[in-house]
Amino acid sequence: MSSLLEVRGLKKSFGALRASDGIDLEVREGETHAIIGPNGAGKTTLIGQLAGELRSDRGEVRFAGENITALPAPARSRKGLARSFQITSIYPDFSTLENVMLAVQAHAGHSFRFWSPAREEAALCAPAQAILEELGLGARAGVRAANLAHGEQRRLEIAMALAVRPRLMLLDEPVAGMGAEETQRMIAFLSTLKGGKTIILVEHDMDAVFSLADRVSVLVYGRIIATGSPQEIRANPEVRRAYLGEEEPA
Repeated sequence: MSSLLEVRGLKKSFGALRASDGIDLEVREGETHAIIGPNGAGKTTLIGQLAGELRSDRGEVRFAGENITALPAPARSRKGLARSFQITSIYPDFSTLENVMLAVQAHAGHSFRFWSPAREEAALCAPAQAILEELGLGARAGVRAANLAHGEQRRLEIAMALAVRPRLMLLDEPVAGMGAEETQRMIAFLSTLKGGKTIILVEHDMDAVFSLADRVSVLVYGRIIATGSPQEIRANPEVRRAYLGEEEPA
């Protein structure tokens, strides 16, 4: 399996804090690669660096063989990277369907200023509705996004990410704040993407991580201390000490 994303020596400091401290990472085409670690480990900083929203101090990011280190977020998005946020990022005054139509429109290369005449275009509406159906939001298409339940808003955000037809999805805590039933629904949906989409999954919910991930990287104090299968990560004594909070048996 070939590498879609390669990161070498990525660094980012905020004053004296080294949020990313020489990160090396390889993500293979078609895999779901989880990044886990304690609060303050630098996970969201890393996602921001990969998306192009944070400029790295040092290091290199290669995507599909191309050096994209200097590219800003919009250019990386056009290359095929799509990000969902830890805190839901939607247009609350638009309907569920209109939110996804905007994402379809952006992927087509149209400016948002052309939104009004485009509102009724079947070329935007049909694919947007199809994506909502995939995520179980078809019946909520006409509902104002602000009035959706939290779990529905998270699914809407992923629908917007999918609408730009990404090669790589950067998912930042997609089940954050969800109840048990919503979490299982989201895990079930994300499992349908396995193999068809390359996904970097940042998540605190270990049930989600071990259900979805092909490989897991553990980030602690801005450094990746281990990468392996879920089974290898569970069994790694350094990971258990540093993150899972377990002591070695005497």
